[in-house]
Amino acid sequence: MLRVEDLQAGYQKAVVLTGVSLEVDVGEVTTIVGPNGAGKTTLLRAISGQVRPTHGSVSLKGERIDGLAPYAIARRGITHCLERRRLFPEMTVRHNLDIGAYARKSKPEVKKDLQLVFALFPVLEERQDQIAGTLSGGQQQMLAIGRAIMAHPEVLLLDEPSLGLAPIVRRDIFRKIGEISESTTILMVEQDIAGALDIGDKFYSLQNGRIAFEGGREEMVRKVDLKRLYLGA
Repeated sequence: MLRVEDLQAGYQKAVVLTGVSLEVDVGEVTTIVGPNGAGKTTLLRAISGQVRPTHGSVSLKGERIDGLAPYAIARRGITHCLERRRLFPEMTVRHNLDIGAYARKSKPEVKKDLQLVFALFPVLEERQDQIAGTLSGGQQQMLAIGRAIMAHPEVLLLDEPSLGLAPIVRRDIFRKIGEISESTTILMVEQDIAGALDIGDKFYSLQNGRIAFEGGREEMVRKVDLKRLYLGA
C-alpha cells in the first residue's frame, strides 16, 4: 500500500532522516517506535507532504507522491492525524468532524462514515454540540481520530495517539485503533511500546534518523532492547 525508499528529509540545513526505507502492507498496523528526537514525526510529515524529502521516494499503491502538495496527497488517500490533536478548539465537535470530510462529494458516504465514528466513539455523538476545547484529553484524541476517519483514508497516519493520556484511556484508544484497522491501513508512531505491541502487526525502530530494526511483534519483543527504546540510551 505505502512504500518509503531511501528517504532523506529534515528542516532547512538540518538532516533528520537518512536512508529510511519501510513498507506498509494493506490492512496492517505498522508501528514506528524510538526515542524522542529519532525522527518519527518528521517521517510522517514527509509522507503526508508537510516536509519535502531531499532524497528518496514515497509511493502509494505504486504511484510516487513525494513531490505532491499535502492536499493532493490527502486526496489520494493518506490522512495524517497530527501529534497533540490539533483540533479547532473553539468549534463544536460536529464541526470538527465535518471539516474532516470537507473535500468529499458524496453526502451519503460522508453520513455513513459519521455513523461509523459515532459507533466507535459514542461520547462524540453525545457531545457533538459541545465546544471541542472543553473536552477531556481522551475525548479530544477520539475527536482527532474521528476527524481523520471522516476523510475516508486508505492509509491513516497516527502520530503519538496515546500522548498525555491516562493509562486507562490509553488502553481504550489502542483498542479503538485496533477496530479501525479492520477496514483501514494504519501507520502509527508511538512511544507507548506496550500498548503498540497489543495491536501492531509490523514494527520499525527508528534511531538517530535511521531504521535500526524491522520485524513482527514476536521479533520486536525478542530482539529489541525495549529499555533502550524507552530511555533513548
